[in-house]
Amino acid sequence: MSIDIKKELGQAKVEQRIVYESGNEMAAYAAHQINYHIMGYFPISPSTEVAQFLDLMKSNGQHDIVLIPADGEHGSAGICYGASTAGGRVFNATSANGYLYMLEQMPVQSGTRFPMVMNLVCRSVSGPLNIHGDHSDLYYALNTGWPIVMCRDPQAVYDMNIIALRLAEDPAVRLPVLVASDGYFTSHQKRRVQTFAHREDVHAFIGEQPQGFPDTLDRNNPITVGPYMNEPDYINNCYQQSMAMYNAGEVYDRIRQEYADLTGRDYPILELYRMEDAEVAVFLMNSASEIIKDVVDQLREKGIKAGSIAPNMIRPFPAKQIAEALQHVKAITVGDRADSYGGHGGNMVNEIKAALFTHGNKDTFVISRIYGLGGKDFYAEDGHNLFQFAIDAVKSGKVDVPFDYYGHTPGDPSKAPKRVLTPMKYEDLNTGLITVTPDEATGKLNVRIPPLRALTKKPKRIAPGHGACPGCGIFSGLELFFKGIEGDIVSIFHTGCAMVVTTGYPYSAHKATYIHNLFQNGAATLSGVVEMFWERKRRGELDHLGLQDDFTFVMITGDGGMDIGMGPAIGAALRNHKMIILEYDNEGYMNTGAQLSYSTPMGHRTSTSNVGKNQGGKVFHHKDTAQIMAATHIPYVFTGSEAYPQDLVKKAAKAQWYAQHEGLVYGKILIACPLNWLSDDQEGSNIVGAAVDSCFFPLYEVEHGVTTITYNPEDKSKKIPLSDWLKTMGKTKHMTKPEYEGSLKSFETEVERRWNRLKAKHENAYL
Repeated sequence: MSIDIKKELGQAKVEQRIVYESGNEMAAYAAHQINYHIMGYFPISPSTEVAQFLDLMKSNGQHDIVLIPADGEHGSAGICYGASTAGGRVFNATSANGYLYMLEQMPVQSGTRFPMVMNLVCRSVSGPLNIHGDHSDLYYALNTGWPIVMCRDPQAVYDMNIIALRLAEDPAVRLPVLVASDGYFTSHQKRRVQTFAHREDVHAFIGEQPQGFPDTLDRNNPITVGPYMNEPDYINNCYQQSMAMYNAGEVYDRIRQEYADLTGRDYPILELYRMEDAEVAVFLMNSASEIIKDVVDQLREKGIKAGSIAPNMIRPFPAKQIAEALQHVKAITVGDRADSYGGHGGNMVNEIKAALFTHGNKDTFVISRIYGLGGKDFYAEDGHNLFQFAIDAVKSGKVDVPFDYYGHTPGDPSKAPKRVLTPMKYEDLNTGLITVTPDEATGKLNVRIPPLRALTKKPKRIAPGHGACPGCGIFSGLELFFKGIEGDIVSIFHTGCAMVVTTGYPYSAHKATYIHNLFQNGAATLSGVVEMFWERKRRGELDHLGLQDDFTFVMITGDGGMDIGMGPAIGAALRNHKMIILEYDNEGYMNTGAQLSYSTPMGHRTSTSNVGKNQGGKVFHHKDTAQIMAATHIPYVFTGSEAYPQDLVKKAAKAQWYAQHEGLVYGKILIACPLNWLSDDQEGSNIVGAAVDSCFFPLYEVEHGVTTITYNPEDKSKKIPLSDWLKTMGKTKHMTKPEYEGSLKSFETEVERRWNRLKAKHENAYL
């Protein structure tokens, strides 16, 4: 079917332009046209791209939004809330577990009535881990007090982001608004989209910020935000918030009509398709609601009076409108893309049942089906099946199965996962070639290791066949570290590249016991495992296992895991559990698309610290995690590199001794990420070696608070200029250009300062 673009654009009263972009791109595009004051953000798929696109536009001078990289989603929500209280316009985007991590902040924002706009790019909530689209995160939002508008395609993402700000700031509402779209279905699918051609037309529609509302920067009107509140004030506050939510429905209806008049694009609260005389219907939300329209047309051609309903707003829930739309419908199948476990249906079906009961419609059969979980595709064939449930109910005069899942497969015992990897033998893991003995005179440990070739017979703890990128330094670094560990381990991996590429149900590359929890909570989780081990051992409950030695408990983190996971890691360190935290530092959130981490050095290019005429990479210095952890006074802290293998293996042996005898150990190894460092696959070891020789990543250990530099390139006349290291990677070559001289100088000064401080600590045991 041909489209007359001129005719279509001619329906608008302001100049429009056509772009061909994805949902994430359109969320960012709308935000940059609005030109928000602040965006606090943290990378999580599939919403990550929103911040990336905004950062890229900022590097080219296309907007003035201050993008603040948080330490986690809870922090990003706090940044946004604080910015909202200060009177500006605020924006955010998140998904799935990230939204749940910030969930505590959501009712605070709505309960204190500070507007903002947040895009929820809907994704399945772990566990087990799945990063694809469904509505399990969205349903947690229903009780947070935020109006929620829905986006079925990239066009709706753009339009709803503009409408949402008007709605949030309306004096009768004054609530933060959630804009929900489907992860990967909408967020990454490119479609033809109409936009305002000129930013000033967007600003004319959203208007100036309403005045007369208190904020924390009004020096002439100091206020208290979020006071402690008892009854009857608390219930009164909640009542006012509730009224504002219902006002949002009426205000939205007015705003969307204004928007339709201006652009020719309309988003009624309920999208009704061929419902005028429908006898059977299907209710679906967002991306699937477009597919079902084709099914309706096909059924109509067969003489079946079919129709479909899709909401453009689910908070406030359009109960009366749904009841009216269904007053002549004999049966409806409601598809929920998430379950309300134990509730005999998803949230939408139960709200629709309540709407029908409340408004006097007790004759329509309602069938509940949970579909499309974890990104399971929805096709026209599936739509026909959903309609068939309603058709069958009309024919039989009853609903045989009111609630069920659709698209699942029954379990087959013959297809149960089978062990592929043979468990490693204790004798192979415990070579006896490594000896660690305390030195009573110094209080330190003496370590003897054989030539590294003698350790090659030790089995690898991670099997080959994982899905890491060519040249990835994670597994060569980890396996080298594990060469220094004797006996059995229990490991927990934070979410990240090392976790994702080694586990994909029903397969696993891990030969030893392996646990995965959340991105931020590995240290706390392993603490629980460790303490349970020691308590069960004390009670004699593990005697039947015949443990020849104690387990070594190791947490592996990386890809920014010591940003979002720093709090739990420090907590574990202060409690001094007998375990090792090992961080592989690839200087970014590589698993989600190479966004900046706090470990990313100054000036380095990432997908959220782009290089352009207005920006030259990351604008602040990297976090010194090893020194932070040393400040917790744990027994042992070290840094290591596969470029210096003997040094790393010795430190691994020390780490094991301390973790089994005294308490928590933290280690940090620098590893190469050729894909995102823009370097040659085969050069990883040389590049991390240059990082050591430039003194950017010094090799040292802190044993009972005493610092020892274990390799000093100055003493060996191997120190190289920092710029020599930067030239080895595409992500940093720009720093050697004259226009970025200031950034390079600042980076060099900071690296030298940290190196000199480390040397001072090496020379003085009390520093």
